[in-house]
Amino acid sequence: MSDVDTALGAFALALVIAWIVTPVAGRIAWRVGAIDTPRARGLHTFPTPRLGGVAILVAVMSAGLVFLEPGRETHGILLGALVIALVGAADDLLELSPDVKFLGQVLAAAIPVAAGVRVENFTIPFAGHIELGDASYVATTLGIVAVINIVNFIDGVDGLAAGICTIAAITFGVIAISLDRVPAGVLAAIVAGAALGYLRHGFHPATIFLGDSGSNLLGYLLAAVAVQGALKTNAVVALVFPLIVLAVPILDSGFVIAKRIKYRRPVYTADRSHFHHRFANIGFSQRRTVVYLYAWTSALAALALALRFVPYSDDHGHFDTAWTLVMLGFGVLAVAASVYVVAVLEILKFRRSREREMQRQVETGEMPALTPDEIRQAVDREAETGEFQAVRGD
Repeated sequence: MSDVDTALGAFALALVIAWIVTPVAGRIAWRVGAIDTPRARGLHTFPTPRLGGVAILVAVMSAGLVFLEPGRETHGILLGALVIALVGAADDLLELSPDVKFLGQVLAAAIPVAAGVRVENFTIPFAGHIELGDASYVATTLGIVAVINIVNFIDGVDGLAAGICTIAAITFGVIAISLDRVPAGVLAAIVAGAALGYLRHGFHPATIFLGDSGSNLLGYLLAAVAVQGALKTNAVVALVFPLIVLAVPILDSGFVIAKRIKYRRPVYTADRSHFHHRFANIGFSQRRTVVYLYAWTSALAALALALRFVPYSDDHGHFDTAWTLVMLGFGVLAVAASVYVVAVLEILKFRRSREREMQRQVETGEMPALTPDEIRQAVDREAETGEFQAVRGD
């Protein structure tokens, strides 16, 4: 069986298991009380079970035992997956404090790192080769914890985190196999299959949520795949792959954390500043929000794949004109998608719609009389804080 066939078989098995087991996890969640009830910052309107991560864990473990080669790194990754899923499930059920969750994440991440899944050196374009030495233990552990949390941050609308993780895992899998990092490629296929199998039940309107058991687990597994499949190679652009593929959750997390720091709020305090909240606030449905963010992620994933497969350079400073233009095309697509989503949909469209809505409210007497300048200032404040009422779309 070829490497690609093995990866496809692992993907299919994980998908089927997650598809079948997810409803069972939902019934368990109802029995034990792991239920997400509607709240002010949430986008759902009825109680929903949130142990979808249990189904993903079962799928990953089952497919992993069949298709992953036994070894120290494999055992470390699977044991860490069990630990992070259990920590997440405990949070789904008991709502752990932030410091306890963080300690659990560090413990889970440290297990594969101790087993050899770590970045000991890497190459930065134009900067050369960098050796981490003993710092690789701490750096890799913190890197895995960071990815766990950025995936957890985007898990706020039906199917968003699972779908983005599916796209990311497929991309990582293709890159890993092309770099002859077959174990990482197979693991990525398992992650993609498990996330997609869950998504059958988790897409809007979701009958079950990932919960922290699922978002933490997917973030952990993506980080493990990135370390095994790209960061542990000597490819010049290896460090760039994870940053591009995970750019959407990274940007979302950076945006949210920056705003919380700016307004002197604790970083771990939940609010409505995430991209998906802002989309909802300008009148987007959950499905439309998810589809736009999927498309953005796909454009960035295409850029990462182009960096790997388009022969635009011979790695010695010589560029092929035709292939360089193709590469630039992928770059323009990714940049255009980023500008369109962040600037046009999240900010500019909101401003135009909100100004018209406020003008209408002034005219109908629903709010005090305001001058055009005062209306623009009010919209600026709402856009800055991310706190505003939903407006009707065009």
